[in-house]
Amino acid sequence: MALVNVRGVSLSFGADLLLDQVNLSIEEGDRISLVGRNGTGKSSLLKLIHGDLSPDQGEIQSHPSVRVAYLPQDVPADMSGLVADVVESAAFRRRHANAHTETHGHQIVGRVLSHLGMDPHADCAVLSGGYKRRVLLASALVQEPDILLLDEPTNHLDIESICWMETFLLRHCKTLLFVTHDRAFLRRTANRIVDLDRGKLADWTCDYDTFLKRKAGLIHDENVSRAVFDKKLAKEEAWIRQGIKARRTRDEGRVRALMSMRETRRARRSAEGQARLQVQQGEASGHKVIQAKGVSFGYGAEALLVKDFSTHISRGDKIGVIGPNGSGKTTLLKLLTGQLTPTQGEVRQGTRLTMAYFDQHRAQLNDQESVAAAVGQGMDTVTIDGKPRHVISYLQDFLFTPDRAKSPVSVLSGGERNRLLLAMLFAQPSNLLVMDEPTNDLDVETLELLEEQLMNYPGTVLMVSHDRAFLDNVVTSVFVMQGSGVVGEYVGGYDDWLKQKAGTAAVRNGTSVSSKPRSPRVPVAFGYKQNRELNALPKKIETLEARQEALHLKMADPDYFRTPPDQLAADRQEEADMTAQLEATYERWEALEALRDQHA
Repeated sequence: MALVNVRGVSLSFGADLLLDQVNLSIEEGDRISLVGRNGTGKSSLLKLIHGDLSPDQGEIQSHPSVRVAYLPQDVPADMSGLVADVVESAAFRRRHANAHTETHGHQIVGRVLSHLGMDPHADCAVLSGGYKRRVLLASALVQEPDILLLDEPTNHLDIESICWMETFLLRHCKTLLFVTHDRAFLRRTANRIVDLDRGKLADWTCDYDTFLKRKAGLIHDENVSRAVFDKKLAKEEAWIRQGIKARRTRDEGRVRALMSMRETRRARRSAEGQARLQVQQGEASGHKVIQAKGVSFGYGAEALLVKDFSTHISRGDKIGVIGPNGSGKTTLLKLLTGQLTPTQGEVRQGTRLTMAYFDQHRAQLNDQESVAAAVGQGMDTVTIDGKPRHVISYLQDFLFTPDRAKSPVSVLSGGERNRLLLAMLFAQPSNLLVMDEPTNDLDVETLELLEEQLMNYPGTVLMVSHDRAFLDNVVTSVFVMQGSGVVGEYVGGYDDWLKQKAGTAAVRNGTSVSSKPRSPRVPVAFGYKQNRELNALPKKIETLEARQEALHLKMADPDYFRTPPDQLAADRQEEADMTAQLEATYERWEALEALRDQHA
């Protein structure tokens, strides 16, 4: 039986229907990724299922006992209270208060807050937008719902937190419906793709890469079919214009068919246009772009964010900066670009540098002015490739309709704000692009176009991003914030850094391949030794889980977060090691059982 049934639901906020009599069934165990362009109604569908919106037509059915938790894309303006209180109130929601549920609730709250790197005693009212989203994410995760709805869950999370969340969701959340632009997260998490296109839902029970191939084939077939239809319609229109001959009695059926074709053509919703991003190239810079020698920096008496860092950046380098939130990634960008002065060492910039800067906090945007005014800076035209172009026409390349271009910035969605920032950025000729979290809220198609532009950009790119696929596709090297002010430099993208990191750990541990625990090789025969090992594994798993549970109880203590940071880090590492050991033991158990059955 389905947990939720969406039947014949329609919803509109204007002339076009966002949802046009859509149907969707969510079964237990589904991990559904809802994909589609920005503004097509994905967030609205999540709100309908959660009950925050009512459909114009149709119904949404679910069993009264089904618990649904929801992470919204937008942060409520009135969030207040201590982090621990807000998250605990969500954890105990719909629970019957007793000793067992309280203990379990404290355990999961402690574990989630620990992994998301949050101070339980912080006041939500003074937190940044990114940390408020973490509070909302924690509040959704600790409810242990039957269905978890997530709207852009990876926004403002660092890579470590995203990887933890992937693992947490796969282990503890059976049923998901989520919207995300993070392709790595999507590929690992989803087992079903639902595509929202022009008001209709298409269900694809396959992985994301298979969906992309099948969708491309479907679009090709649709274009061919429409071309044939339009050719026939044009022929019939030419016939009807012949006049009196078309109104003979024997041709009345043909006239009626033409009327029907006209109605079909009128009701057709064309696919949304694709953004046409184009980076303006300035005069070529000198070969040396930036050189840093022994650079250190810290704020006041706080620990150094950057310590004794040296690097040489040449023209054409594309460098990604990765690391946990708060580790100093944006600070490093500002040091390299001269916006901050190092407390020690020096930064030298090359000749003929023209920089364009993308700010993750969108401070460049004025909510009171119109979209067109933000790009034109008071002018009706912008200069693109040396030629004047009307602002409205230029903004259409970034999917802003003329009406939307005249709207105030304050009404824009997160994805539209990012597209506006890109329009402002690309209107400036540059040879050094500095981008701080450019991928947040962008739909996948626009993201892939941005990748293509950056890969073909002849200048130099410095970027902070937590999007692993984006980093792998664009950058040639990465700066990694490794803690205690240490910044490591590695060739390649995110996956290349992981391999180099694993290789370094293997050498340090005296192994030849990787430090990751692996289950022993399964023998080709199942004998006495293998049977004895198999019988002992349940006890071993029970012991490991008891140790893990004891650690979780320790971490759930209200005063736990007052312990020294070194102990917190040690406990997290111990939990990670036990988790890896448990996984390896389970794998070994499954392998031995399969071998036993094979030789039975």
